[in-house]
Amino acid sequence: MLYFLVGLIVFFGLHTLPMFPERRAAIVAQMGDMPYRAVYSIASIASFVVMIYGYGMVRGQPPILYYPPEWTGHLVMLLMVPVFPLLIAAYVQGRLKRTFKHPMLVAIKLWAFSHLLVRGDLASVILFGSFLVWAVADRISVKRRHGGEPSVALHIDENRPYIDGFVIIAGLILYGLFVWKGHALVIGVPLT
Repeated sequence: MLYFLVGLIVFFGLHTLPMFPERRAAIVAQMGDMPYRAVYSIASIASFVVMIYGYGMVRGQPPILYYPPEWTGHLVMLLMVPVFPLLIAAYVQGRLKRTFKHPMLVAIKLWAFSHLLVRGDLASVILFGSFLVWAVADRISVKRRHGGEPSVALHIDENRPYIDGFVIIAGLILYGLFVWKGHALVIGVPLT
């Protein structure tokens, strides 16, 4: 559990820093922009790896806080359908990004909430609950800092209305691949 908790605390500690712009600005001023970005990126990746490694060690172990009913597995499959298109939309200047404003945060909230429906062990509740709480807090923080708008201006090319269709199709293909084999390969748990 130690690896899991250390990775979790460091990961969310780093990702909570942007919610406090004055503190972040002070650190950037002290370190410099590029060194800050390098340290932030390396520490984020390292803590994420440690968190996932630790979670893999304790996943499914007691204590079990609740036993989800079997039907929630079907609900999760439904709730996860928009997650991959939203993840892609976060990086594409299109109507989806304009509509959802922060599609990455919406995807994280859907992913975390849906997994809380089917995972009742302590480690899973801590992991998915942390992601859900962080995503909600970050969305509130972004709204407070930027008036609800993304920090970068969105330039929607009205001559490319098909771009959102490609985002949705690509996301659904990724979802299908993840359900088919990806979850078992990446997470180690088949979806059967």
